[in-house]
Amino acid sequence: MMTPVDTIIRKYYASNPALMNILVRHSEAVSQKALSIAKAHPELEADLTFLEEAAMLHDIGIVKTDAPGIECYGTEPYICHGILGAAMLRDEGLPRHARVCERHTGAGLLCEDIIGQNLPLPHHDFLPETIEEPSSTVRKPCSRQNAAWPSMAKRGSCASAIGSRCLNSDTGFR
Repeated sequence: MMTPVDTIIRKYYASNPALMNILVRHSEAVSQKALSIAKAHPELEADLTFLEEAAMLHDIGIVKTDAPGIECYGTEPYICHGILGAAMLRDEGLPRHARVCERHTGAGLLCEDIIGQNLPLPHHDFLPETIEEPSSTVRKPCSRQNAAWPSMAKRGSCASAIGSRCLNSDTGFR
């Protein structure tokens, strides 16, 4: 029996079984590790079902990236996979899962780092907020967001690829 997570993965990866295999193997390893840690620390009161689902979906956006070494033949920079995946999961009606997806890149990204490294990401802080988002984040708009945004959108970043979704001040997306 297919789970809702399996259905979502198959929806986006059916045409690329090699990439689906890479995604599923990696995500299962992440899921097992996350569950192992959460079970070893019941005092954290992690939502184990959500944790497992989010771990399985955290890299869903890689299908839209250009990383041929791992069978990704999309057009976006690989660093955008979290933001792209978050948009996909919001479209699937999974906003909580989307938060994990968009926040797992790095050990958390600060707006100043995104700007300073000229990363093609929305100008927000991406830092953990819940126990299930250990490498996820609260998005706080960067003080320089509005000034920097137009030039970022013009250069073809992942932010421009998902359009105005990045501009909602409450969530960063619509």
